[in-house]
Amino acid sequence: MNPSDTEGGPPQRGRTLNIILWAVQILLAAFFLFQGGGKLLGTEASVRLFDDIGLGQWLRYVTGVVEVAGAVGLLIPRWSGLAALGLLGVMVGATASNLITPGYQGFAVQTIVLGVVFALVAWGRWPRTRELAAMLRR
Repeated sequence: MNPSDTEGGPPQRGRTLNIILWAVQILLAAFFLFQGGGKLLGTEASVRLFDDIGLGQWLRYVTGVVEVAGAVGLLIPRWSGLAALGLLGVMVGATASNLITPGYQGFAVQTIVLGVVFALVAWGRWPRTRELAAMLRR
């Protein structure tokens, strides 16, 4: 076990938190591999969504790449916190888009909930993210 997994609490609490975070990360990764893959493959729903947003299909491709990369990053221990932060950013953008695009306001609840979950994952993986930042500064 990584010593940073137990920072701020007794070892059992750290181990339990680590298990919960991994379970959540695996579920989120599967969901965003599916969602991002659909955007990259151009499913009817994703093409219609980005047509309705009105910024062009290029945004669908960018979003798909970011979602797939984020999903993969969630499964790599060293990158998981950073991936969660990146996907949190995607959820902020998706929430804003849902709120201003007619007919999509109801989806804002989903993107807000996902954003909160990504924020919690990023918080739980913060020691690893700090280690990664320190390593990159060297």
